[in-house]
Amino acid sequence: MKLPGPDHPITITANPRRIRVSVDGVVVADTTHALTLKEASYPAVQYLPREDANMALLARTERTTHCPYKGDANYFSINANGRRIENSIWTYETPFPAMAEIAGHLAFYPDKVTIEEVAS
Repeated sequence: MKLPGPDHPITITANPRRIRVSVDGVVVADTTHALTLKEASYPAVQYLPREDANMALLARTERTTHCPYKGDANYFSINANGRRIENSIWTYETPFPAMAEIAGHLAFYPDKVTIEEVAS
């Protein structure tokens, strides 16, 4: 486990905007409670609460990865409009203590879904 610091900063802040995630026009998640995670020089990632996602569209996969800063990630695929978008979501169900805020949240690959800020 590594801790964020000056050489690898990670910040988590509440996003005041409404975030909607969709696939082929099907809304997968819609929230006003997203968290924005900024990690080092990577693009910012929106983490959305699970309770604001349509979990009926999601299917857990066998894929797992490890981040030395956040912990072990699990993955979901999305089933929408008759097609399956494999491993399009990741989640840290039991993140390391420094990243505890993202537990219970889902992050989406922007090249596999549409992520947009919408007027509330």
